[in-house]
Amino acid sequence: MNNNKQHILVTGGAGYIGSHVVLALLDAGYKVTIFDDLSLGFKSNVDERASFIQGSTLSESELDQALSQGIDGVVHLAAFKAAGESMTNPEKYSTNNMTGTLNLLNAMTKANVKRIIFSSTAAVYGYPMYLPVDENHTLKPINYYGYTKLMVEDVLNWYSELKGISFAALRYFNAAGYDVDGRVPNKEKNPANLLPIVMEVASGMRESMLVFGDDYKTKDGTGVRDYIHVTDLADAHVKALEYIDEKKENLTVNLATGVGYSVLDVIKSAEKVTGKKVPYHIVDRRPGDPDELIAISTKAGDLLGWDAKHSHIDTLLKTMWTLYKKD
Repeated sequence: MNNNKQHILVTGGAGYIGSHVVLALLDAGYKVTIFDDLSLGFKSNVDERASFIQGSTLSESELDQALSQGIDGVVHLAAFKAAGESMTNPEKYSTNNMTGTLNLLNAMTKANVKRIIFSSTAAVYGYPMYLPVDENHTLKPINYYGYTKLMVEDVLNWYSELKGISFAALRYFNAAGYDVDGRVPNKEKNPANLLPIVMEVASGMRESMLVFGDDYKTKDGTGVRDYIHVTDLADAHVKALEYIDEKKENLTVNLATGVGYSVLDVIKSAEKVTGKKVPYHIVDRRPGDPDELIAISTKAGDLLGWDAKHSHIDTLLKTMWTLYKKD
């Protein structure tokens, strides 16, 4: 099937990752409709080439209406993702991440839409038993957010067997950065991740930041993570869609770089990129934070021809600073 004739529905397409995925799909020649309730997204993130429907995955009628427009496949990004919040408000995550996805799959079944790309997460693995983490690692989430994503992966396997739905589950590691061409105008809402917090300090939105622990078994004592540029993530969604279309088989892959940066690496790089000081205070570790978390994406490279082209820490921070320095 020709890309130019394929119509893709992107749930959560006005959000941080979603707006970048929409750009990648449009650039690849797909027709795109965004389905978003704007709880975490922005109407101004919607590219003029895309259609927009304001709706919720909790509304079966809104999903039915969206999927009645000749949709060929779905990219499902609508979810809450704050791991800490999921431990204090599991109801919110059950409803949105699990019930919303079940509603979507049922609506897809009714509309005879047979392909879905699902945004999963590194949180399905839990505490790393070995490094780098590959797709064969034990699945043992240590937060409820990770559990909701793992449950959806299980449901996708069942719907594939029972309803003939083809899927790709993409296990993201730490997404960061903004469109390398500057086409996404809005910063992520309520970020809780390291890189945006560093940017907020550099831009003066915060006076300083906390570094949780300096006694890890790493080169400088601070935690090490694997950061991936959101443009690289978006590219993987397009390649995954092409893969399940051509190969007619399901796919579960990590999206990571295999390179780790410590918290202090990120702060030093941010100071270099921005020319600003990033004051910080060392405090106690947070419970459940591993020393190091990096992953291998050989499978995505082999099957999709994908690699991370924009994920050097300086590139990540430069694309972020373009937005943050305006404040």
